[in-house]
Amino acid sequence: MTAPTRTVRPAVTEPRARFRDLLAAEWTKLWSLRSTSWTLLLSGLVIIGINVNGAVADYHNWPHYDADIRAIFVPIWAIRDAFAQVAGLVVMLAAGSVGAITITGEYGTGLIRTTFAAVPARRSLVAAKLIDVTAVMLGYGTVVAGASFWASQAILSGHHVGMSIGYPGAFEAMAASALLAPVSALIGMGLGAIIRHGAATMVITTAVLVLLPLCFTDHYRWTADIKHALPASAWGRLVDVGYGRFGFTVRHPTTTTEAWITLALWALAAAAVSIAVVDRRDV
Repeated sequence: MTAPTRTVRPAVTEPRARFRDLLAAEWTKLWSLRSTSWTLLLSGLVIIGINVNGAVADYHNWPHYDADIRAIFVPIWAIRDAFAQVAGLVVMLAAGSVGAITITGEYGTGLIRTTFAAVPARRSLVAAKLIDVTAVMLGYGTVVAGASFWASQAILSGHHVGMSIGYPGAFEAMAASALLAPVSALIGMGLGAIIRHGAATMVITTAVLVLLPLCFTDHYRWTADIKHALPASAWGRLVDVGYGRFGFTVRHPTTTTEAWITLALWALAAAAVSIAVVDRRDV
């Protein structure tokens, strides 16, 4: 009697996730958080509103300005109306918060364990998060900076003191304001990867981006060097198109090249920290 034969089915192995699949998954996660869309929408309106309000105020006060103010209104006052310092602080806080939540949200809910079980390649996973957040925040920064510049200068043009994007330094200022958002978001992600607690990360991110520059002055070389090395100060240097001109002296000056390098180094360092910390630490 012939023994029955068994059909051995080949083992089915799941295909490895492609990087574009990780990008799509992290993109869905990012937008599944209601806080993401609401933070971007409300903060964007606030930022544009702050800048427009400054332009409207200067438009109405223009007849009362003396000759000295009118002589330096373009570019100093006009560019400040487009990229007010307070508006820059809101950009950093909003972007830093979104970046931090991208990391701390999963740790806080415990979803990070499921994520790592599905995708053991942690470095690829974090890289996908970084790319998605950078893309979203770059788009956000570009829209906010572009709208602020266009609206404020359109208002000021009523008195023929609006700046064009071709004015020396104007495009650089707008580009710096657009890039401030992704840089701040990456810093928030880096701190979130280290701290892993939402509230604590928000506090530390605010301290690094907003409060730390207030602790250093330009009176001494060493304090000026530290201040220049902070992202907020680098952004401030790039939007100050009248830097060191019109009779204003700077005790310890810095250059736009150094400011661009500062922003780039912060972004790269934050991304590297995010990948390294998540890859090496246990859940």
